[in-house]
Amino acid sequence: MEANSDIHGLYNLKPDERVDKLKGAGLTEQDRAALLGGGLTMEAADRMIENVIGFFKLPLGVATNFRVNGLDRLIPMVIEEPSVVAAASNAAGIARAHGGFIAKADPPVMIGQLQIVDTADATESMKMVLEKKQALIKECNALIPTLVDLGGGVRDIEARAIDTGRGRMLILHLLVDCRDAMGANTVNTVVETMTPRFVELTGGRARLRIISNYAVKRIARARGVFDRKLVGDDVIEGILDASDFAANDVYRAVTHNKGIMNGISAVALSLSNDTRAIEAGAHAYASRSGRYAPLTDWRKDGDGNLVGEIELPLAVATVGGAVNVNPISKIALKLLGVRTSVELAEVMAAVGLAQNFAALRALAAEGIQKGHMKLHARDLAVSAGAKPDEVDALARKLVETRVDFDNAKKLLEELRHKGSE
Repeated sequence: MEANSDIHGLYNLKPDERVDKLKGAGLTEQDRAALLGGGLTMEAADRMIENVIGFFKLPLGVATNFRVNGLDRLIPMVIEEPSVVAAASNAAGIARAHGGFIAKADPPVMIGQLQIVDTADATESMKMVLEKKQALIKECNALIPTLVDLGGGVRDIEARAIDTGRGRMLILHLLVDCRDAMGANTVNTVVETMTPRFVELTGGRARLRIISNYAVKRIARARGVFDRKLVGDDVIEGILDASDFAANDVYRAVTHNKGIMNGISAVALSLSNDTRAIEAGAHAYASRSGRYAPLTDWRKDGDGNLVGEIELPLAVATVGGAVNVNPISKIALKLLGVRTSVELAEVMAAVGLAQNFAALRALAAEGIQKGHMKLHARDLAVSAGAKPDEVDALARKLVETRVDFDNAKKLLEELRHKGSE
């Protein structure tokens, strides 16, 4: 079932009304109760990590207006930072005017690394492995028949010799198509189980045997067109200047890419995916040329519209790990409506591009703080001690004057004094 993401005014509704609005995504009454009640039980949490003593909750929001590869997508996002969900929704709404986002992701191939030291001749050992590559691939796939039956398995074996301060090392890469899983457990199992065979071939000693989070075989790309009439020519020029700034200044580039990851990591977290692995891989990819650079590129087309493109590695999963344990992640996956890890990577790339556009647009037009502080005002109102029926009025006063904690305390006293009169 394809959900309609072209939803307006969701922020005007109460949380339970928002959930009801999303029933078109196939949510059941049980899903509704889990969303409004928090979902994760102590029993389930105790199976996820060690020494569990409670919960640390973050808000789950949904970004609207997204259309990716011709399909509407409701985007679940877990994040504590104000304005991110609203900004993504707004950016996606502008992109819809030109059909939304076009995205493409590579097959889900992960790299398992085996480090071999103390070979008599690392280059010669490398040749021996590559000569027997097809037989070794067959041996590897015999270890994972279920994955092979699903269409995955070991696709290739690469070898290289590196020079280090501790001598020359042979590094083997097993390229494993993990299908809809992130792949860490499968890859690590194959690499570890095959280690004696590689040691026998090379005559060296095995050291590390583990997956690499630099998933350069799983690149996701997305493209979006933002209409000049909706954005404005001056704002487009400002975005292009900001993009060029990031391309030539590492201080700006880091913040530029952080904004991209605001969206991508928020989606990943809602699905209980490994945000640390995704972020590490993205930032490494940004440095692949030898200097840290933006993950997006912006230009104008022949009609003066703004065109954005993004490219980064995304090792994401729709099955396995906490995805299947956390009931909220199951609901988030249902909301998103993707069937495969490839589709998920494509959607997440589109979200990253939308988030980048929203941040650059705000910076080029009015500065990032205006919109951000409008939403932050509600947090400050609560922190200052405002009751639920006082929050909106105090937030409005803060935006009209000055958004900081001392002012919030002062204005709250004034509101209450005026109310008592």
